[in-house]
Amino acid sequence: MVIGCCGAGKSTMSRKIHSITGLPLIHLDQIFWSAGWVEPDRDEWIDNNKKIVQNNHWIIDGNYGSTMDIRIKEADTIVYIDRPTYICLFRVLKRMISNYKKSRMDMPDGCPERLDFEFLKYVAFFNKIKRPNILIKLNAVKKEKQVFVLKNQKENETFISNLNRFN
Repeated sequence: MVIGCCGAGKSTMSRKIHSITGLPLIHLDQIFWSAGWVEPDRDEWIDNNKKIVQNNHWIIDGNYGSTMDIRIKEADTIVYIDRPTYICLFRVLKRMISNYKKSRMDMPDGCPERLDFEFLKYVAFFNKIKRPNILIKLNAVKKEKQVFVLKNQKENETFISNLNRFN
């Protein structure tokens, strides 16, 4: 399970883990959104998450706090990419500009990148509002699951290097 603020590098990390392990990679954004940025029904979203984790082997990229506990319960390894707000905002803005009006590989068709100020506000306040609860959840499961909190690029590289050695 790979989590972190938007722009922290979740999708990039997930793709690297996938290329090393060969485990199926699921981008939650691809499942959540429908063409035209349409959100699913809440019950449907919860059911989809329950179905996804039934497979014993997966890499799931994404947060979605309303269903995070479903994934935490079933994950054996959780990678939290914990980056400062300014890095996440810079990367998200860069992504918005470079992919403007195009759908990214980790998004469904029909959801082109756009300038979205509500989304930028979410990113700007993620570490203040969402991060504390995520850290509480991770602390609660760290004795029974492998939990990695990666705070910089060097820690990302060390994690990937160690993963390469054991595969």
